[in-house]
Formats: sequence, structure tokens, C-alpha cells
Amino acid sequence: MSVFFQEQPLTTKSPIKKFAIFITSIYKHMEENIELHRYPIGRLKLAASYDEKSLTAWIASIRSIPLLLDYCIENLDEAQLNVPYRSGGWNTIQVIHHIADSHMNAYVRFKLALTEDRPTIKPYEEQLWAELPDVFDVPLNVSITLIHALHRRWTSLMSALNDEQWNREYFHPGSGEYIPLWQVANTYHWHGKHHAEQILSLRKRMGW
Repeated sequence: MSVFFQEQPLTTKSPIKKFAIFITSIYKHMEENIELHRYPIGRLKLAASYDEKSLTAWIASIRSIPLLLDYCIENLDEAQLNVPYRSGGWNTIQVIHHIADSHMNAYVRFKLALTEDRPTIKPYEEQLWAELPDVFDVPLNVSITLIHALHRRWTSLMSALNDEQWNREYFHPGSGEYIPLWQVANTYHWHGKHHAEQILSLRKRMGW
């Protein structure tokens, strides 16, 4: 067989190998950007336990979310509010309405766990909720006002709980786990900041 047709090994100096390395690096960079845009403060890392200091910090964080969201949307026009925070992601309007939906569910779950014996809560399809007509028809400020009122009541409730109440649980059929209320507070301390930072990161990238 002619030397011309012999298969050549792909060394690091081979043009094909260099191109493959280049393409791989591009895909890796794209994946890293998607992860950063989707989780700008990192993924949720639940605490293994809680104490009074951590509870105080989580409640303060949840209490501050409404004001943080006010800041997030300040001076944004309609066109800017409709820009997705990432490719394939929600726009700012959907993010804000989702926070209202999610935190209303969390508040109700708190009350169920406090008044019933390890109740089974009802999961919901958050992606489908974000596509319902009210998300697009109701002004954004309605949900901002709702979040202010909701967090006022929610943090007032949390501030009055004792250890026995913080350890009360509900069953989540989606995860198949019993979830204590202190862990819910830990989750929503992260959740509000997580979505707020999605909006703030978008504003920074877009120069708004």
C-alpha cells in the first residue's frame, strides 16, 4: 500500500488533533457559561444541621428578598424585562412571577407542617406555571407587591418558632423525603438570592 494512504497517528501536533482539542475547549467553555448563568451563586448546598445563628441569618435573608427584587428590576423597560436571563431560560417577568408562586407554596407548606402530623404536600409543575396566562397578563409589580406582603407574614411566623416546630416535617412525594422546616428555610434563603442574581447577572452582561 502506498505510504500516502497509510493511517497516521493523531499526535498533539496533528491538525485534526488540534482541531478536536479546540472544539472540545469551546464546548467546555459553553457548558461552564451555561452553568454560571443558570446558577450564578452556585447550586444549593443544604446545611447538615442548624443553630440559632444560622436560623437568624436565613430569616434575615428571606426578609431582604423583596427589597433585593425591587433593586433587580429598577429602571428596566418592557423590552429588557422580556429578555431571557440565559438561552432557553425564563425572562425577568417569568422569574419574578415564579418567585411569588414558589414562595407562596413554601409558606403554605410551612403552615401545613405546623398544624398537621407530617403532611404530604402537593408538588406543582413550575415550568408549566411559568407559561400560564397570568404570568404574561398581570403587571410585574403585582407579584413584587405580593412577595413583600408574603415575606412579611412568612418571616414573622418563622421568627416565632421554637426548636420543636423547626423540626416538624412534611413529606415531599417528588423526592420521597421528609423535609424539616429548618431545611425549608435554608432552601429559600438560597432560592430568592439565586433568582435575583440571575437577573443582576443578566443586567451586568447586557450593560443595563
